[in-house]
Amino acid sequence: MGFNCGIVGLPNVGKSTLFNALTETASAQAANYPFCTIEPNVGRVAVPDPRLDALAAIGKSQKILPTSLEFVDIAGLVRGASRGEGLGNQFLANIREVDAIIHVLRCFEDDDITHVEGGIDPIRDAEIIETELMLADLESLEKRIVALQKKAKGNDRDAAAQVALMEPLIEVLREGRPARQAIPAGQEEAVRRLQLMTSKPVLYVCNVEEASAATGNAWSERVRARAEAEGAIAVVVSAAIEAEVSQLGPDDRKEFLDGLGLADSGLDRVIAAGYRLLGLRTYFTVGPKETRAWTITAGTRAPQAAAVIHNDFERGFIACETVAYDDYVRYQGEAGAKEAGKLRIEGRDYVVQDGDVLLFRFNV
Repeated sequence: MGFNCGIVGLPNVGKSTLFNALTETASAQAANYPFCTIEPNVGRVAVPDPRLDALAAIGKSQKILPTSLEFVDIAGLVRGASRGEGLGNQFLANIREVDAIIHVLRCFEDDDITHVEGGIDPIRDAEIIETELMLADLESLEKRIVALQKKAKGNDRDAAAQVALMEPLIEVLREGRPARQAIPAGQEEAVRRLQLMTSKPVLYVCNVEEASAATGNAWSERVRARAEAEGAIAVVVSAAIEAEVSQLGPDDRKEFLDGLGLADSGLDRVIAAGYRLLGLRTYFTVGPKETRAWTITAGTRAPQAAAVIHNDFERGFIACETVAYDDYVRYQGEAGAKEAGKLRIEGRDYVVQDGDVLLFRFNV
């Protein structure tokens, strides 16, 4: 089960620098000119989770395997991208393929780094990108709905259902609002199949100067307020600092962050926020060979959670032994949890909770 976040923004806002730090590679060319990233770069990144260390210590596991997220570095968009400006059509197609959007906004001054719009204004930059995505979504829907309306008039039920789904989305886009504001309850999957860019959840990353890495600045505060009003998430990072941090070992990394007054890496916050943005949850398996984290979506039932490990686990699902993370740690493992009455046997209707430690029983 793979989930990915597309990193977007205007040219020279720090997208590729952030991507390089996230993946701890230099595979994305970070250069001071637009469109230096002609093809999307993709990297898988471990999701930091301190619970893994605690579980592995209890289980005396030889290995720890975290879960991961995929990040896609998409080249800088510009005003007019929806009309093909700046290779816009190619880049917009890349955005349609991702599950969520990480929108990097420049919140720092630097005379040595040009800004395609001539000055620093992250709210304006966010609106430029959002407008281009809305225009592209609107064009896509308006092209598709014509043929569907003709079929609907001929009593095609599937076409009628599609028209009913698209019409309110078209209306909200014409009003200059993103499609995510008009997704009918229970229709999330149907809208997802339309591949509308403005239906995807958004995480704003405020790229600030080093001095503001711990507290943010006036620009990032404006972005935070915008995100709160939209029901989105905003995270403050200094991409330049994170690029340095990514090259350090664990001990040096902690010392470096402490010196800057940072409790944790901004990248860890970005990864964790991206995980939450996608509505993801983690369950664990623990044994002497390995302690491993597995990714599921919120609301996943036990048999489908088992399928993340192997499809046979779902087909032959019988039950799962379940211990909540806090109980597993408190009672030092499965045996202690069982003795304390904290180990449960759950069936196929059980909705797996974040932090559950599971052992599946199956027969194939």
